[in-house]
Amino acid sequence: MAIGQRIKFFRNLRNLTQKELGQKLGFPERAADVRIAQYESEKRIPKDDLIKALSYCLGVSPVALRVPDIDTDIGFMHTLFALEDTRGFRINKIEGEICITLNKHHKSYIAMLERLTAWQEEYQKLSDGEITQEQYNDWRYTYPKMVAAQFISEIDELRARKKKSE
Repeated sequence: MAIGQRIKFFRNLRNLTQKELGQKLGFPERAADVRIAQYESEKRIPKDDLIKALSYCLGVSPVALRVPDIDTDIGFMHTLFALEDTRGFRINKIEGEICITLNKHHKSYIAMLERLTAWQEEYQKLSDGEITQEQYNDWRYTYPKMVAAQFISEIDELRARKKKSE
């Protein structure tokens, strides 16, 4: 989620209008909503001092507003938090193991389930020795191209079987 989307997400979470948030930040009343709209649409990108002020007004960490750096532990955690908000990820404990699950009632459940299932199936092929690490990496690093190619191949197989049975 880009910074503009994150600002809008947290603004809505706090039940603030663009004008109210802009005024909290000290923008003139007549321009307050326009300025926030510009940040949310990313026509303008807030500088560090404004990000700090926004985070204070919204009651969140500045890290929560920025696009997370997944190469840091804190950035990675905020990436997971964003996935909880946008994709229905949930942190759970199953048989004593910490795991991430999907919320079945979230709007993106079916799409996420399909994608994660495809990933799990490829990983299982690697684990079972059906494919090499190189093939697995190729699948991951060209995703979704490989998924589309796989889907097309399956459709072609179904068509061929149907033609034979006619």
